[in-house]
Order: sequence, then structure tokens, then C-alpha cells
Amino acid sequence: MRLLLFRLIGILEVAGGCYGMIQMLYCLLPFRAHDSVLALIGLALYAFVLVAGVLLLENSERGVRWSGWAQLLQLPLIATPVFSWALHCGGYVNVFATLHLPPHLGLAAHFGSQAFVLAVGGPAAAHLGINLLALLSWLALKLR
Repeated sequence: MRLLLFRLIGILEVAGGCYGMIQMLYCLLPFRAHDSVLALIGLALYAFVLVAGVLLLENSERGVRWSGWAQLLQLPLIATPVFSWALHCGGYVNVFATLHLPPHLGLAAHFGSQAFVLAVGGPAAAHLGINLLALLSWLALKLR
């Protein structure tokens, strides 16, 4: 069971990391200063996730550690008027709360995708949440 979970996590990391790197390279093509800095940060993050996934598929102890960090990076979903952060590689199951009157809970899920958001500023209605897929993956990696 452990090997199956690690393989599944590794496959999602490799696929999401590869797809994310391609998207970030595509963002680098027009070479605008602000967009290029964010694309380089995203490229580095996706490369890290890709390498962590490959090492995890090789059943390396370093792969387990790095994949744990990769899952922690994907855990928070922050979208406030001041700061925004979101990252997912391969898929997500987000549970979030919209912080405006009246506040409400939401659930969003998607597989076979990637996304990276890092911004100063964000939506007028703040959202805070957690990626349940990343949390469960992190727990699976910790419960070796």
C-alpha cells in the first residue's frame, strides 16, 4: 500500500512539475520584467517538484523528504487583497472559506492540472483555504 501511494504521489508530482515547467517557459517567451521574475520563481518551484517526484518514484529517502516539502508548498491557498499564494502540481482538492459577508465555505477539485499564483494584491473578497490532496499526500509521506 505504501509503495502504491508513493507511486501515485510521484506520478502526480512528475506530471504536474513537467506541465508547470512548460507553462513557465511559455511565460518567459515575451520577456517582460515582472512576468519573467514570477515565471523564474515558478520554474524553480516546478523543477523542484519534478525532481522530488522522480526521486520518490526511485524510492529514494531524499525523494520522500523533498516530496514532503513539495506537498507543504502546495498546502495553503491564500487570496487576500494584500497577498496571494497558491501552488498545485498534478491536482488539487481545495476546501476554502470566502471571507466576506456572508462568509461561506467552498470545495473545488481538479486533476491533471497545475497552477502557480504569487502576487502582492489579489481579489477584493479574500479566500483562505487548504489543499486536502496535498495534506493527505504529506501525511502519507510522513506515515512511512
